[in-house]
Amino acid sequence: MEEPICRAHPLTSCKDEDFLQVKSYVSVLYGLIFLVCFPGNIVTIFVYFVKMRPWKSSTIMMLNLAITDLLYIATLPFFIHYSANGNNWIFGDFMCKFVHLCFYFNMYSGIIFLSCFSVFRFFVVVHPIKCFFVQNRRWAVVTCTVVWTISLAAISPLGILIATRRTQNRTICLDLAAAEDLDASRWYNWLLTGLAFFLPLLTVTLCYTLIIYTLAIGPHARACYKLKARRLAVILLVVFYVCFLPYHVFRGIRLELRVRPVSCHLKNTILFMFIIAKPIAALNTFGNLLLYVVTGDNFQQAILSLLKGAYTIRPCSVPSVIA
Repeated sequence: MEEPICRAHPLTSCKDEDFLQVKSYVSVLYGLIFLVCFPGNIVTIFVYFVKMRPWKSSTIMMLNLAITDLLYIATLPFFIHYSANGNNWIFGDFMCKFVHLCFYFNMYSGIIFLSCFSVFRFFVVVHPIKCFFVQNRRWAVVTCTVVWTISLAAISPLGILIATRRTQNRTICLDLAAAEDLDASRWYNWLLTGLAFFLPLLTVTLCYTLIIYTLAIGPHARACYKLKARRLAVILLVVFYVCFLPYHVFRGIRLELRVRPVSCHLKNTILFMFIIAKPIAALNTFGNLLLYVVTGDNFQQAILSLLKGAYTIRPCSVPSVIA
């Protein structure tokens, strides 16, 4: 018996599976992220404001990254309720748009912030004399302003593409991959993925490859500098390749399969993988918390000062723009 075929239009004979059996996985993972990262980012922002002055350029970027993470994490209870409630959205069309805008804003502003952070480090490590100006705080403020502006502009079309839909006595909060305007969603997805993910992915990979190489052959590079550079490279590459890459791959495949005659089994398999990948993308907030600890901004000592009341600097502590 032949397998049913999904036709090249969203209104096909193939019905998308709800995969309600994974709702526990989604709820638990989002809940874990919220319980750890919500207080974690509040503490991080407090430390940066109270303990880390005067700010360095990298500190300003990390502070902005923590703020975007906190804005996103604050919306996770809506996703948790949606999943636990059998994918039945009760918060209205505006909140459906808003929580998805927060999700995408966190993702792409975070990606761009981490790319800028990597470029700043590359300049200071590989061209420390020629590019000393990047350590100026004014450049960090300008960079953060540009990143926020670009991120808001990049996600603005989602306000039109994302909406709720009533089906089977439930209200579904559609993501970009399930948007009803399929042609617009496909073109927008490829532009967003190419410019706001794959280009930064290439930038971060190249920057840290060159940073590690430069420190490895540098005669005066101390072992602790090299260790911090490797730790940062591992964290950033895990965030990009483990958290962000699967989500972008399966979102793109999911959209393309909606306009191609493929088997329903394949279509729903990709949908299942996309559902699994979305909360994994949110795990970047864990990676960002680790990033604050190993950047070299004396963040660990600042945390200890909150606990012990004494702020001390370790001998191997270095400015974050160096490591």
